[in-house]
Amino acid sequence: MKTFQELYEGVVSVSQRKKIGRRMAKLQKSSSFQMKKKRVALKMRDPAKLLMIARKKLMQGFRDKFYPDYANQPVQRRMMIDQKIMQKYGAKIAKFSKKAAMKLKALEPERIKKARDAMNKDDDA
Repeated sequence: MKTFQELYEGVVSVSQRKKIGRRMAKLQKSSSFQMKKKRVALKMRDPAKLLMIARKKLMQGFRDKFYPDYANQPVQRRMMIDQKIMQKYGAKIAKFSKKAAMKLKALEPERIKKARDAMNKDDDA
């Protein structure tokens, strides 16, 4: 079985990504998927997932700082921007993502508590 890290680091083409996006958009509307999201929110995230989330946040920070119009760019341009950012700041992102992951890990109990409170509020209503 593949680990989360192996799945996440897999490279897919633009057409495959669009196909996956369409499938997930359809799937996320189902009630079973919504319950799965709620159940997952009640569990601690593993270190690989925390590191990935921290890395994504840092990448977004660099995008916002150097390319404020990133969201309005076409897909090919965004890919080029991401490559430039990784080429220039990849080592910095890797270094700081470890620190950011540690901060996220410290905030995990609070996040879970909020999720439990939200779920209890939904059950009462």
